[in-house]
Amino acid sequence: MSVRAETFVSYPSWIAMAAFSLLSLFHPDPSIPKMTTKPLAVLNKAYKMQVPYEVKQGQTRLFHQLPSGLNMEVIEQKGLVTGPRNSERNPPLVFVHGSYHAAWCWAEHWLPFFSGFGFDSYAVSLLGQGESDAPASPVAGSLQTHAGDVADFIEKKLTFPPVLLGHSFGGLIIQCYIANIRNKQTLEKKMLYPDLAGAVLVCSVPPSGNSGLVWRYLFSKPVAAFKVFALGI
Repeated sequence: MSVRAETFVSYPSWIAMAAFSLLSLFHPDPSIPKMTTKPLAVLNKAYKMQVPYEVKQGQTRLFHQLPSGLNMEVIEQKGLVTGPRNSERNPPLVFVHGSYHAAWCWAEHWLPFFSGFGFDSYAVSLLGQGESDAPASPVAGSLQTHAGDVADFIEKKLTFPPVLLGHSFGGLIIQCYIANIRNKQTLEKKMLYPDLAGAVLVCSVPPSGNSGLVWRYLFSKPVAAFKVFALGI
């Protein structure tokens, strides 16, 4: 009984200690001297990301200016080829990320891998993500505007039809892109969606969206439902 009572009394004390530590972060005690540390590195450029991605050897960070005047980040890694470039055998690859990601998610492993096999590889950061500019509106963009931004990059920067690769929400953007190729309405608006050499959907969001999956998981797997709805994974 004494052990139980002792445990019961000490439990609130841990809560009090944790609460005090948390409050001290917002209301520090002026009597306690502040510690100063020397920064390990100083960035000479104002990055948009709190932890900026440092490009690897052979990679270049580009900024493609869109018709809106906003800049879209593109991480590029040229293919390693020894002979003449074959656009049919080695078409350029354009990677489109999913929710809460940016070009960095492809640059770590995917770009070096495909570059080593001779593919010019480009990973874009959708507006409002990574080092890309963010529109003034509350929403960074829609399926149509994101697909249009990708199309503008392909039209102005690439010589050969690329293969588009998209993960999760990026796959849904690619589906929107494909639906607009030679679409009568986009042609009337003079919105050009260049032809593609192919498309790859990696765990893509379906055309119907994630709502059906969320409802199926809501009662059987509520944590998974939350991840799909709120985190996009």
